[in-house]
Amino acid sequence: MLKQAEEIHYESIMKVWEASVRATHHFLKEEDILFYKQLIPGFLPQVNLLVLQEEDGIQGFIGISEDMIDMLFIAPESRGKGLGKKMVEWADARYSIHKVDVNEQNEQAVGFYKKLGFVQVGRSEKDGFDKEYPILHLERKHL
Repeated sequence: MLKQAEEIHYESIMKVWEASVRATHHFLKEEDILFYKQLIPGFLPQVNLLVLQEEDGIQGFIGISEDMIDMLFIAPESRGKGLGKKMVEWADARYSIHKVDVNEQNEQAVGFYKKLGFVQVGRSEKDGFDKEYPILHLERKHL
């Protein structure tokens, strides 16, 4: 069930975030994971944050600002079950999202979004923290 996140969910969200990043962002250096881990809690209250809660806890979350997905992470044990697609579709139906930025080196995420109809409209050489991780800017048109 997808529901609005509350502050009591933040600890679980951070566990999902770290496990997901370690499972999918193999290009990140350890010091960068720790750097981002310190920053993420400050971003959680700044987005429309929804958690995917199952009987055994939070399996994923999505953060939305206006028409953009700011963050989407799925627990490693829940990947490949269509949960990310469901969250994107749910968010799109309610918030008309059509933009997302994704690490170029995260090929699984790039493929995921392209499969959902997103296309590259731009590229930044560095991420928003001036780190050497190129970002692809993706959009999709609504029918």
